[in-house]
Amino acid sequence: MALDISPTVHPESADLVASVFDAVDGVLAACPRSLYLQRSRQKEHAPELWDAIVAADLLAIGIPEERGGAGGGLTGCVAVMESLSRVGIPPLQYSLTTFSREAILRYGTEQQITDHVLTTMTGERRFCLGVTEPDAGTNSFAARTTATRSSSGGYRISGQKVYISAADESDHILLLARTAGPGEPVGRRQGFGVFVVDLSLPGIELRRLDVEWHAPEYQFEVFFDDVEVPAEALIGEEGLGFDHMLSVLNQERVVVAAWALGLGEYALQKAVDYAKTRAPFGRPIGSFQGVQHPLALAKAEMEAARQVMYSAAAEYDSGRDAGAKANMAKLLGARAALAAVDAAIQTHGGSAFVYETDVVTLWPMIRVLQIAPINNESVLNYLGERLLGLPRS
Repeated sequence: MALDISPTVHPESADLVASVFDAVDGVLAACPRSLYLQRSRQKEHAPELWDAIVAADLLAIGIPEERGGAGGGLTGCVAVMESLSRVGIPPLQYSLTTFSREAILRYGTEQQITDHVLTTMTGERRFCLGVTEPDAGTNSFAARTTATRSSSGGYRISGQKVYISAADESDHILLLARTAGPGEPVGRRQGFGVFVVDLSLPGIELRRLDVEWHAPEYQFEVFFDDVEVPAEALIGEEGLGFDHMLSVLNQERVVVAAWALGLGEYALQKAVDYAKTRAPFGRPIGSFQGVQHPLALAKAEMEAARQVMYSAAAEYDSGRDAGAKANMAKLLGARAALAAVDAAIQTHGGSAFVYETDVVTLWPMIRVLQIAPINNESVLNYLGERLLGLPRS
């Protein structure tokens, strides 16, 4: 796939990103957009996509070379997500697995890294992320799922998570749960734990949600009824789980930006191709400013968001606090991609709503990314407080 990345990516990462984009052809051959949509329409999975990602060694990206991975850090993971989204096959399971294992890489023991991180490189282990709850939403401090010490030295987990993507295809869930007892303080630096939970354990039930977003990956409610896990299921230090989870969430925001921008570029290219050939008035509609300008503006805004996205990834990989740029990347990427999809719909007119045209099929997923995994309003709250010094919202 030809892509000029020189203005966007740091020179040290240019070769890595270019090699990732080159690997996409093999994945696309195994799972083209048409198959991706077919599986979605039939409410099935697309194992061809996961198998092709594994075969291309893309899951080794992000794991340090000294541990047998391909290195590349977050920048490499972002390139994978962007490149696959640009050809219309965004792999949600890939993103969930890569940013879930980040917390284990940072805070896990050597044995936990061996068990839960290195096994992801071969596709043997897949993760989903368990943070959101029905009554808490984006306020994770209000989470009610609990993990209490058991007589065996492990934990018993009870509660419910919701909108858990790919739970049925995952073998483990990275779970945020309250470890504080009744009346004990709960805050960012106390009262939570992060756990790796085997989804095959007794007491776990999945209920599929009927979410239509034209992708062969699905969302679930996950119920935990007194699920017993061993002590080694805890990642890092008990009580500091919220801080540990933040290492995942900053990476998540940047990867989601890549997801959105890739799909935005896919939509924009479809619109440009159509505008070059559609000529009901004797010349291509792309020559009319009413059609051309929204597409040009979408391109400019996506390129700006892409600059922030790779800058955020570089900050993260250098060990700096990338919170502000990670949030900006998610906000700008999601908004720019939505504008691109809207411009593509307007360019296609009524034909955009014909399923086979594959234009309106992009809208639900891009619209979801204005809300999830964190809504844009919460991002603005963060930026207003952290960057502008305004009172906490």
